[in-house]
Formats: sequence, structure tokens, C-alpha cells
Amino acid sequence: MLKFCVGPLEVPSFRMIERHYYKGELLRNYDFTFGFCIPNSTNTWEAVYDMPVNSKERINDMVGSPDEHVSDSFYFVEDKLVMHNK
Repeated sequence: MLKFCVGPLEVPSFRMIERHYYKGELLRNYDFTFGFCIPNSTNTWEAVYDMPVNSKERINDMVGSPDEHVSDSFYFVEDKLVMHNK
């Protein structure tokens, strides 16, 4: 579940893109559009989505190499990038 707070100004259009990589390969790309967010509000978002199918060998490799998992998150307000986390 994602939880975020909005400051004193309204957010007319909020969007988050999150990408997950393993050893440089893109595993999943999530694109969430929240629309209008009320000022001074706390918001939650729960999403249910399919996970990619992996072989037992790949799963074992992933378990053995936890530092090879990385994510990239992009946050947009009115289609303008306002924050990027790696």
C-alpha cells in the first residue's frame, strides 16, 4: 500500500511511475495516476497486479543476489517531473 501526504496546496494531477530492475533488466513497470489530490490530505492507494513468472533458477539467483534489485521512481505533478528516487 502506498501512503502519501499533500501539503497546503492542491495537486491537480499526480502521477507516479515505478520501475524495478534486476541485474540491469527491467522486470516491471508500474504507472499510477492519482488525479486531483486535496490540500492537507493523507492518501492511500492499494494496487493488485500480476507478477512476472520466473524459473526456479532465476528465483534462486535473485534470492542469492539481493543487492542486484534496484528501483527507480518518478513523481509528476501536471506532467512535470518533481522528484526522482533511485
